[in-house]
Amino acid sequence: MNTDRPAPHTAPASGSGSASGAVSGPGAQGVPGPRGTEPDVAESDAGAEPDEAGRDEAGPRGGSGAGRRDRKARRTREAMAAAALRLTLAHGFAALAVEDVTDAADVSRRTFSRHFGSREDAVLDCLRADFARINEALAARPAAESPVAAYRAAVAAWLHDPDPEHPAWHRRPGMRDLFVLIDEEPALTAAFRRISVAEEERSIRLVAARLGLHPETDLRPAVAVGLGVAALHAATRTWVRDPAGDLPTLLDRAFDLAAAEPPS
Repeated sequence: MNTDRPAPHTAPASGSGSASGAVSGPGAQGVPGPRGTEPDVAESDAGAEPDEAGRDEAGPRGGSGAGRRDRKARRTREAMAAAALRLTLAHGFAALAVEDVTDAADVSRRTFSRHFGSREDAVLDCLRADFARINEALAARPAAESPVAAYRAAVAAWLHDPDPEHPAWHRRPGMRDLFVLIDEEPALTAAFRRISVAEEERSIRLVAARLGLHPETDLRPAVAVGLGVAALHAATRTWVRDPAGDLPTLLDRAFDLAAAEPPS
């Protein structure tokens, strides 16, 4: 991880909100102490924030206190992800230092490391959250639906979610630019691939459970999910490269093609 700090700069003040960490406006500007010694300024009850397993550091999850800690940890993660994305879109990924993110979100380096393994993971956390939302919708689909139809419906549920805090890519400023950066920056390309594969594996397990099949030894869940994922990525690729493209329309067309034999 590159932690060399570039020359100070000021983050832009525009953006749209997203609980996943998409551009959501500037984070509060904190004043850190010397690097490596600053306290968890965003979390005065340091040690009570949940770890990645959902347990607080003092003991197992329990009661409403754990719920508050979960919400606080989620807000902290979202603030860091939003800052990382905003700074990257404004100044480029090469100029991004972890300290820029922690300063913008008013947290410590230790807090950043608790949530993210790298700068690129923070920048792309919004996409990880979007794929996770699609999987949540997939898990809720009726068991009678075919796997590809269920995946298509899950994507549609995410695409048309009216919640302004969770807009899909075509309603979130900066997403086209982010996908362009993913193509151009090797570290972001690799991180995006890792995130996509992890969520695709979860989709395969969900479909296998729907069908009563083994996700590792039966081809059918992987093939069904592969068709859905291919449609999603193909439509997104075209939308990014065609300024006049409409993502919902492209997704409908892509899933129609996935459901039929491609024309000769």
